Amino acid sequence: MTALAFVDLETTGANANTDRITEIGIVEVDADGSVREWQQLVNPQTRISPFIENLTGISNAMVAAAPPFAEVAEAALQRLRGRLFIAHNARFDYGFLKNEFKRLGIDFRAPVLCTVKLSRALYPEHQRHNLDSLIERHGLQAAARHRALADAQLIHQFWQKIHVDRGSEAVENALRALNARPALPPHLDPGIVDDLPDGAGVYLFYGEASEHGDLPLYVGKAKNLRSRILAHFAGDHQAAREMALAEQTRRIDWIETAGEVGALLREATLVKQLQPTQNRLLRRNDDVCTWQLRDAGDGWQRPELTAAGELDFSTGGACYGLFASPREARQALRKLVEAHHLCDSLSGLDPRPAGKPCFGHQTRRCKGACVGKESSERHSMRLLAALVTLKLTSWPFAGPALIREGDEAHLIDGWRYLGSVRDEAALQALLDAPRPPFDRDIYRILGKQVGRMQPLPSARPGA
Repeated sequence: MTALAFVDLETTGANANTDRITEIGIVEVDADGSVREWQQLVNPQTRISPFIENLTGISNAMVAAAPPFAEVAEAALQRLRGRLFIAHNARFDYGFLKNEFKRLGIDFRAPVLCTVKLSRALYPEHQRHNLDSLIERHGLQAAARHRALADAQLIHQFWQKIHVDRGSEAVENALRALNARPALPPHLDPGIVDDLPDGAGVYLFYGEASEHGDLPLYVGKAKNLRSRILAHFAGDHQAAREMALAEQTRRIDWIETAGEVGALLREATLVKQLQPTQNRLLRRNDDVCTWQLRDAGDGWQRPELTAAGELDFSTGGACYGLFASPREARQALRKLVEAHHLCDSLSGLDPRPAGKPCFGHQTRRCKGACVGKESSERHSMRLLAALVTLKLTSWPFAGPALIREGDEAHLIDGWRYLGSVRDEAALQALLDAPRPPFDRDIYRILGKQVGRMQPLPSARPGA
């Protein structure tokens, strides 16, 4: 029998990078079946919110005299070392402990088993597998919910229960399936499998290092970093490109985000910054341009091509379409001109002198605005109606706005992504920094999130 450690933590919040542990509970089971229990309150050295106090029953007063994690780290490590780490939503507990040890310069690693996943594997007929569901379904005896040792004891009870209900062979088969590890290339550290988080974020694959640093190969986004990254190394690659990427990768980094929007924004930004060799989409769009209507005099309006990077979307002024190049923009405009029988000259496609018939008039497509057969007002109205199909969403605020996602806030101004923050000091730093250039991919991401945007307190909604 393998030595086991059933683990549960109470924390100040859900983010392993910014929150801290308030209580540790461990049930040790030795290879000979001997059982020991350990519980320890921990001073998180930060305030516990009223919500967390109410949820766990652990108050600021209770942890005030408790030791910080640094003082109990060795005791915890002795109880975890050499054991299978078993927890409910195990990546949560493992991630918190790993981060706490890392702050002390300790590289903690352990094989991990999640009892949520184990319950799903053994009892697929049930939809819910949270700890309360397991208590009710298996008749587990809960001394006190949301306290570390009591919850660790429940996990231990569940472990004992499944060996009776399903038998050791079924449990072993489920464990083998859950612990199946991908065949990573030999040049990658196999320990990375234990480090990968289950949350959203972006990941970066790097190739062979050179005098200029590691070569960026690929930037990707994921709702679940762990499953997405490991999928790149599955043995059933269908595309030669995917197989080549796996073989070339020498290092993997990742950035956790609070959700999918943050992952999308960072992916688009990092691809522009790093120019990874394997990313075909989201590349630089320095030539992106748009059409704007300009007053050409005497009631005429004419489309004028403008580089998107020169536009300040916060000052208003309608824009029509985002195009990768001036050539693409003119092709799109020409299709509209032909479809709506507009004048080539007055649409800016045919630079003939005023009063001269445009090519479209010669072919009886233009209705004759170029030679006075159609009024300027009438042609301008029809031109505007044609361009409406390309109209971009105007920036709806008088200044910057936020998209809140979990404990992150994404700062936006005039469709430009300024960055993501978790505190007010970092927010002010972003506001003071130079604005990045307009990015078509960022605009497309943000255009779907308008309903979630909130103006900064100092910014009033635009007209």
